[in-house]
Amino acid sequence: MLGVVGCGGGSSGTADIAFVSSRDGDYAIFVMASGGSGQRRLTEQGTAASGATVFFQVEPAWSADGSKIAFASRRTESSDIYAMASDGTGTKRLTSGKQNDSHPSWSADGSQIAFARDGDIYVMDADGSRPHRISDIDAEESDPAWSPDGGLIAYIRRIPGTPIQNVWVMRPDGSDRRPLTSQKGRAFTPAWSPDGKRIVFTTNAKGEHFELFTVGVDGKRLRNVVPTANDDFEPAWSPDGSRIAYQEEGAIFTIELGGDRAVDKLTDYETNDSSPVWNPQRADAG
Repeated sequence: MLGVVGCGGGSSGTADIAFVSSRDGDYAIFVMASGGSGQRRLTEQGTAASGATVFFQVEPAWSADGSKIAFASRRTESSDIYAMASDGTGTKRLTSGKQNDSHPSWSADGSQIAFARDGDIYVMDADGSRPHRISDIDAEESDPAWSPDGGLIAYIRRIPGTPIQNVWVMRPDGSDRRPLTSQKGRAFTPAWSPDGKRIVFTTNAKGEHFELFTVGVDGKRLRNVVPTANDDFEPAWSPDGSRIAYQEEGAIFTIELGGDRAVDKLTDYETNDSSPVWNPQRADAG
């Protein structure tokens, strides 16, 4: 652990979904109820100990018990991983150095965090100690997402020498690596269903724009989630498995799975919001 950097909002209220917004002029982490009400900022504007402006805080990730949120922030010359209590207090810096660290994801028991570092995937203890690489050194890999049971990490692997990216899975020690998709486009941000049987991700493999697809953990049953002419990014499954939140053109939406696939718009386009993630402990958030 590298030290306390600052405090957050600490406001009360229902926190079903954490997300990123630049509505205040900088990129900060907010929370809201599942229907979009009660939007409030967690991370504060301010300066780091070095005097550098804290100009973005992005990629929030809840711990499985809902007590903490990890995120990436560029508070120095590089992007590092931080963690805070779920009310925005007690922010602690977990990584440091010249590398750029991003996209944190907690293990199921909360003892470790996977993250991306300049084209590789690392795992460290939750206090920032013992970081070690688990990815393939010969390929560019990113966007780790730990499965709900802790047994697998989904991630994005780019075919060397090409822009093609697909969804892969591996065990937390880097073993048993295998692809789930073999598409010809680019893929991003895999996220697990709460039962660990499916993964939702963004890809442009079916056309010129980016869409959301799900795939089974066995690599079968590839399905489109949101048929749309717009670009959809950063999907996240609700705790009860009934909905997926995502970002489209700077606003956050949810779509019901099955039935008529009802879509709800939770935030405004003008607020430039992204990266929705559900609180795993809000079982009624779906």
